[in-house]
Amino acid sequence: MFKLNDNELLEYINEDVPYLDLTTTLQDAPNKNAKMEIFTREDVIVSCSEESARVAELLGCKVEFVLPSKSKAKAGDTLMSFSGSYENIQSAWRATQLLLEYSCKIATYAHNMKSQIDEVNSRCELLVTRKHFPFAKKFCIKSIMCGGAMPHRLGLGETVLLFAHHRKIYRDDTEFYDAIKDIKGRAVEKKIIVEPQNIDDAIILMEHGVDVLQVDKSSIENLKMIISHRNKNHPNVKILAAGGVNINNAKDFAQAGVDGIVTSSVYFCGMADMGSRLEIVN
Repeated sequence: MFKLNDNELLEYINEDVPYLDLTTTLQDAPNKNAKMEIFTREDVIVSCSEESARVAELLGCKVEFVLPSKSKAKAGDTLMSFSGSYENIQSAWRATQLLLEYSCKIATYAHNMKSQIDEVNSRCELLVTRKHFPFAKKFCIKSIMCGGAMPHRLGLGETVLLFAHHRKIYRDDTEFYDAIKDIKGRAVEKKIIVEPQNIDDAIILMEHGVDVLQVDKSSIENLKMIISHRNKNHPNVKILAAGGVNINNAKDFAQAGVDGIVTSSVYFCGMADMGSRLEIVN
């Protein structure tokens, strides 16, 4: 699993503590040392704990314990602890805990959603969209992967995905269908993914050689019809369900027989309930 590098973490730190912690500076206790523990009040999948620990280190603290990413933590478990001067501990406190609160919640949501999918369709992947928090892409991607999901698209240069807007440059659907062959020939290493407009469009697209259909905001019934046609006539075509799929209905879409579920819901699940304990050691 990749890690956010020191330059990225220092930028994060500098947003929070660009000069000094005014509160602890005014307390004027340079000789005080302390220990901080961050714990969870709910069951979580741990994520970005390595980055949280590194933030503490970059702020002059010594990390004594850290629970690795992808670990399962129960309510009451300590995720990390670190020690150092009182001023450094206070500077690191919120930055470290905030990283864990957001990341662990995203990872836990993804884990729970993937678990529900696996109950009915173990071959269905959970794919998360590019609708991550601006300026926090790597953080968001690591969080969802710690929970067992995969990124849907890491960027526009990674995959070929044709939406309704891309069809606007063609005179009609026939010209668009004919263009698929040329696109496939030019992108020889890539799969061609298209968002169909309806059931009939999905069938014609399969006949014209698309590799993947990303079916957006479809009813389960319509999705089953597309899957049934695929199974009988184009078994190598993959089908993704997208648009409005979340932890409450993912199982229904997975049970329909899709190969993947595309979601953004993991990024709107809030923050994990965590707490901290500070102890003055001398």
